[in-house]
Amino acid sequence: MTRTYDDGCGIAHALDLVGERWALLVVRELLLGPKRFTDLRAGLPGVSANILSQRLRELEAEGVIERTTLPPPAGVAVYALTSRGAELEPVVLALGAWGVRSPTLPRDAHLGVDSVILSLAAQLTHTEPPATYELRLGQYQFAVRLHDGRVDVSRGTADRPDAAITTTPRALDAIVSGDRSLTDVVTAGEAAVEGDELAAARFATYFAVTGPES
Repeated sequence: MTRTYDDGCGIAHALDLVGERWALLVVRELLLGPKRFTDLRAGLPGVSANILSQRLRELEAEGVIERTTLPPPAGVAVYALTSRGAELEPVVLALGAWGVRSPTLPRDAHLGVDSVILSLAAQLTHTEPPATYELRLGQYQFAVRLHDGRVDVSRGTADRPDAAITTTPRALDAIVSGDRSLTDVVTAGEAAVEGDELAAARFATYFAVTGPES
């Protein structure tokens, strides 16, 4: 039986739709584009296959996501956000920006690739000078373009990036949050830089040094 707050408030109704455990994290995993079921499980290692399937059915029934098939040659079934589901992006990013300031944030826990990439938009402070980066996190690559007060992210390689940074999700998070410098991470052998070294060094300066609230 579906649980409900039975409350006419829009906030309560929104939580009826996406407030179940894992629901908003499914949305998070799809903000950067469609994913297969196996990709969703990889991004959410703590969820069982049964629970994930249940959440996907519920979100699909509410018009938040849709199941579709990629065109040839891929031809695989994937899940994607609907236009209504995509409207949750600022909500998810705002929650992330709020949560990262918590003194009880489990900083040694699993940190997914998409989580780190999405945190760029949540922590962006400025985009001068404009720049393009390629971020390489294991098997995943992202093109990151900083311009006009915004950050545009797409999966795949960047076209003539100012610099390319190869590292891990945890190390990238430390760089963006200001916990560690890029130089420190490179010296420790946890990152490598290609291209303009000055542009690479500027990367962290585009983002807020949030730190936990006291």
